[in-house]
Amino acid sequence: MNTEITFTDALGQRHAPAPDARIVCLVPSITELLCELGLADRLVGRTGFCIHPRELVAAIPKVGGTKDVNIDKIRKLAPTHVVVNIDENEKPTVDRLAEFVPHVVVTHPNAPRDNLDLARLMGGIFGAGDAAERWCAEFEKEYAALKALPPGPPRTVLYCIWQDPWMMVSGETYIASMLAELGWQVPQLGTGERYPRFDWSQALVDGLDVVLLSTEPYRFTEEHADALEKQLGIPVFLVDGEMMSWYGSRALEGLRYLRRLRAMMETY
Repeated sequence: MNTEITFTDALGQRHAPAPDARIVCLVPSITELLCELGLADRLVGRTGFCIHPRELVAAIPKVGGTKDVNIDKIRKLAPTHVVVNIDENEKPTVDRLAEFVPHVVVTHPNAPRDNLDLARLMGGIFGAGDAAERWCAEFEKEYAALKALPPGPPRTVLYCIWQDPWMMVSGETYIASMLAELGWQVPQLGTGERYPRFDWSQALVDGLDVVLLSTEPYRFTEEHADALEKQLGIPVFLVDGEMMSWYGSRALEGLRYLRRLRAMMETY
């Protein structure tokens, strides 16, 4: 019987431990997680959007963006593993990488608690299991503190990620799952898209309690929020996009951020 320990990624692919791996990570939040787990010295490539932690990633070569990956640069780096994400990276690119990278590790966190499996997957494959378990223990503490809050009023929240055209998150996204931890829901437009375009119809506005403008990927500012609040006549808040959408190590602070966000709403 084969008793080899393996770790299963989001596509059901099994990966054996590889403590001496050469890793290219094409997911900014997971690059940060790998550094958090003490694996910065295994990273041989990253995207230009992998900016945290700044002091560690500065020495790691860039291989393009999350969508416009430079295949030739990655080939020259000779990685044993490339870490990708179903939402962040395009399948044709991943298929091309699989032609010469021995191991493609696919991730797809959809809810805050998926971070536990993500940390254990990264720690297990790359020889940082103890660090991953310590991180998971900290996550459980923060999650317990969030769930210990008394129930608040349900809210319908429109979370905007872009304008010209206006785009929002649907209920099938990690961000919507973060909001759901507070008992908040996002409106459903019935388009089947994860990040649908929308217009500011009166019917839409009438069904909202609040609008949240994210600082990424579009760089909304307080000026945007003030102007939109005057236009709509309902509360509009600027929120930190990294806190709401970056899974991985930033999810710890993200859980704390949810508590602060709820407190801000309650005092508005």
